[in-house]
Amino acid sequence: MKIWTSEHVFNHPWETVTKAAMQKYPNPMNPSVFGVDVLNRTVDQQGRLHSKRLLSTEWGLPSIVRSIIGNARTCTYVQEHSLVDPKEKTLELQSANITFTNMVSVDERLIYRPHPDDPEKTVLTQEAIISVKGVSLSSYLEGLMASSISTNAGKGREAMEWVIRRLNAEIEELTLTARGTIRTPMAAAVTEK
Repeated sequence: MKIWTSEHVFNHPWETVTKAAMQKYPNPMNPSVFGVDVLNRTVDQQGRLHSKRLLSTEWGLPSIVRSIIGNARTCTYVQEHSLVDPKEKTLELQSANITFTNMVSVDERLIYRPHPDDPEKTVLTQEAIISVKGVSLSSYLEGLMASSISTNAGKGREAMEWVIRRLNAEIEELTLTARGTIRTPMAAAVTEK
């Protein structure tokens, strides 16, 4: 078993980062995730949003891992549970592969919280537990997979920034459209007089 951890600070408020995290896929930085299906979404009595999603991915397994598991097809499914707590301002995402679990398991946990010293920033803590079973080189393969997860985490942070830019552009476009709509009736009323 190999444990990989990381921490990252986004220069955006928690609300913005949370919206981006829920809309992260698809994105050009992580083209391996090609499908996201919401299986269940509920709000509990405390006002927390619980979501269960199925992610369809083309798993970027190192070639040595693919040769050991004997499957050229690397389409895998990942089950993701998320909990958004707007009062505590936390978003927790837990995911686990549900394909190849008899050989490889990757359990990942991400937590987004406001930065303790700056509410305009968000701290992401990330952890992955990797287990390769039934092969003699399991420790080596777990290390390779941890390295791959580290690379993909960097791409994931880039993707979050991409989504945030896209969301901000949409908000600006809506604002401009709303301003234009508000001015049009007033301008028409002035020209009619």
